[in-house]
Amino acid sequence: MEESIKNMIVVGVVSWSSAFLVTRRILQKRSFDFSNRVISTIHAILAVTLASISVQDWKCPICPVASNSSLTQMQVLAVSVSYLIYDLVCCLFGERVSMDNTIHHLVSILGLGAGLCYQKCGSEMVACVWITEMSSPFLHLRELLKELGYRDTPLNLAADLLFAAIFTFARMVAGPYLTYVTLSANNPFLIKATAFGLQLVSAFWFYKILRMVKYKLTKKKSTSINGTNHVNGIK
Repeated sequence: MEESIKNMIVVGVVSWSSAFLVTRRILQKRSFDFSNRVISTIHAILAVTLASISVQDWKCPICPVASNSSLTQMQVLAVSVSYLIYDLVCCLFGERVSMDNTIHHLVSILGLGAGLCYQKCGSEMVACVWITEMSSPFLHLRELLKELGYRDTPLNLAADLLFAAIFTFARMVAGPYLTYVTLSANNPFLIKATAFGLQLVSAFWFYKILRMVKYKLTKKKSTSINGTNHVNGIK
């Protein structure tokens, strides 16, 4: 790994941590998780933007495959690696520690870190960042809305469904294709292993999201029926 990239990761961890502390200072009445999700949303938007800018040819976004990483690609990865390190530590200090989220962070750090060390697979790695962060703003929006008092409202339901739709396309359509390309190409074993592991985590989350959507829609239908029965009773 180049020295400049190492320095960028260190500076990134300090920057994300400082941004979180400032956010906590500004939003003193909000929870620890709320402030962290604000930072996570900023990273997701930044990561998708930087990943999009680094694409060399939109006719084939993941080309060239299994090639040496460009400096721009490594800088994009360094931004996300620094965020993932910050977020992993931050989540450990949160109210609830999620095992699947911890595994996701470790696999992602290992995979992106391997790409930086080998200085290969830049196109696939940047595509991975783009795919995994595409749905993140909506993931955090649904939780932010709950703390702002919009739990069980049409707005929160819309955020839930939008997140589920984008996640499904990104992680269960584009994701498996990218995983196949990564496994098929002449990439280091560690990169292939982490790509496969990340796809497994995505599949597990997809299962949980399907259950969440089913629960939300069933709850809304039940509420609607109860409301109608109540009105009819009044009449």
